[in-house]
Amino acid sequence: MEHTIVDTLKKRFQAHPERHPNLEWSWVQERLLSESDLLQGLWALEQSGGEPDVVFFDATPSRWFYCDCSAESPAGRRSMCYDDAALASRKENKPKGSAVGLAEQWGVSLLDEAEYHQLQRFGPFDIKTSSWILTPEGVRSLGGALFGDYRFGRVFTYHNGAESYYTARGFRAKLAL
Repeated sequence: MEHTIVDTLKKRFQAHPERHPNLEWSWVQERLLSESDLLQGLWALEQSGGEPDVVFFDATPSRWFYCDCSAESPAGRRSMCYDDAALASRKENKPKGSAVGLAEQWGVSLLDEAEYHQLQRFGPFDIKTSSWILTPEGVRSLGGALFGDYRFGRVFTYHNGAESYYTARGFRAKLAL
């Protein structure tokens, strides 16, 4: 697994330099090989169709993130409700799982609204699908959850009941390097 995923990530890194200007692959590779947890999380993202690549950095340029860069919400992560509480609340027609639950299992996090908008600088992403995004507690405590997509030349954020699920809605995740 280790060499396969690292080779795949290297090819994607080299194919999309606009996503990570001024970042050298040698630094990324060293970081990946020093922490097996990173590789396991990235393997899960890759195997579910996420096409992870380095795209984000926060206030300090040394904090880079891997993020799903598949054109549409990853196919292996669709038809899920938002979180495990929403999954438990469904009495009939339960989905196969929850976005937050699966992300936690893999050691990754859902993108928040700002990160989802930031990702779209390299897109557009989700022109036919949508993706659950990390929902503020104030919205979640009222039974809702947020998702985003790209339509009509812009990014939209919407809300839905957290227990809902659709064949065209998945989730995008991130993993800190």
